[in-house]
Order: sequence, then C-alpha cells, then structure tokens
Amino acid sequence: MSINNSLVLLVGKSASGKSASLRNLKNPKEIIFLNCEAGKELPFASKFRQLVITDPEKQIFAAFREAEKHPKIHTIIIDTITFMMDMYETEKIVPVEDRRAAWGNYAQFFKKLMNNYVAKSTKNVIMLAHTMDLLNESEGVMETLVKVKGSLMNQGIESYFCNVVSCKKMALTKLEAYANPHLIITPEEKLLGFKYVYQTKLTKETIHERIRGPLGMWDTKETFIDNDAQFLLDQLQSYYN
Repeated sequence: MSINNSLVLLVGKSASGKSASLRNLKNPKEIIFLNCEAGKELPFASKFRQLVITDPEKQIFAAFREAEKHPKIHTIIIDTITFMMDMYETEKIVPVEDRRAAWGNYAQFFKKLMNNYVAKSTKNVIMLAHTMDLLNESEGVMETLVKVKGSLMNQGIESYFCNVVSCKKMALTKLEAYANPHLIITPEEKLLGFKYVYQTKLTKETIHERIRGPLGMWDTKETFIDNDAQFLLDQLQSYYN
C-alpha cells in the first residue's frame, strides 16, 4: 500500500479558522478545491480550481484520477469530510429500502477514498472536518472528535491520518507560554485579544482531543502556531525528506 506523507486533517469547530488557514497556499490556480458545503464561499478571495460536490462517490474519485493526469496540480482539498459524509447519507442511503447494505457502503466509500485514492496520490491532500464534544460513556469523559456514523465512528476518522491539527480561536493570554517564531501576534490581534491558531500537540487541557503528528516534528513551544496551511505542508516535506 502506498503512503502519502503530505496528508493533513484540519479539524475544529465552526468558525475556528479552518478554511481561512488555506489562504496562503502557493500557486492557488493549481489546487483542486472540492467544496462539499453546498458551494459555500471561502472567507478569502480564492483562485482555486473549485468543484461543488453533489455526488461524493462519483465526483471526488474522479477528481483524484483527473489530478494525477496534470503534473502542475499540487494539492487537493476536501472541505469538509463532515459534509461529504452527510451528503453521501442523503444521496445514497436515505432513498434506498435496504439501508443495512447502504450503511456498509457508507463506510466502504470512505475507506476506498483513503486507501485507493488518497494514499496513492502524488499530491498534497488537505482535508477539513468539523468537531463535536461527545460523552465517552465507558470512560466518563467528554471527547472532542470528528462525528460520523456507523462503523466509521467506532474506528474514528482521525485514525486514517498521521497528521491531525486542531484549528482554534485562542485568547492571547493562553498563548504566552508558547512563544515561538511561528506564532506571530499581529497588532490587530493584540487589539482583539485573540488569535486563530493551529494546535499541533496535546496539552493537559486537551488530552481528550485527537490531535496527532509525527514524533519530533514539533517542539513543545510549537504546540500553537500560526494557522497557515502552507507552512504546515512545508514542515511536513522538511520532516519526511
């Protein structure tokens, strides 16, 4: 099985800066942006090659196949896994009578995407997903995770990724202990008192989140960094190469 070392999952609650963190990606005209959120506009002027997804199974697989034909295309973005899987349920499960079989296809669709397309892709792949706080009844704790349905929920979407970064809106006072060259506080952020960041490592306050990354990639001081997807890709390429 192939491995894509330039694969990232950006997770976070609504309005946490997930989509905005894509704003600095280089050569945007050579990026395929798969919009699974009913054509919702990005929060910045974008030159991405955007495709509004209405049939996840057909269009997303086709987009990965087409990208491999074009050497200049360097990145594929799925925004978001959450809406993609909801759309699959609406289009492929709700209308059919045999829903038991359809739910099996729901899980297989995602596994096929990850194993047959994402893992074998020669492109950077960035996926976004919404998180929710859910009670883990067996352990009696609240967990922050990507909510899907069926067997995928038990397995966990995050388990398919080596790089899971959390997007957050943080008060500047909580970032003081994590000063580093990749956490730049702008004058506007100083006035507002908060900053949109990436969280790259777990802390004692976030042990029930599913953030993960390659060992040694991030220093403890780099637990919080600027929410910049291009910097994240650069760091991954540097680490693996």
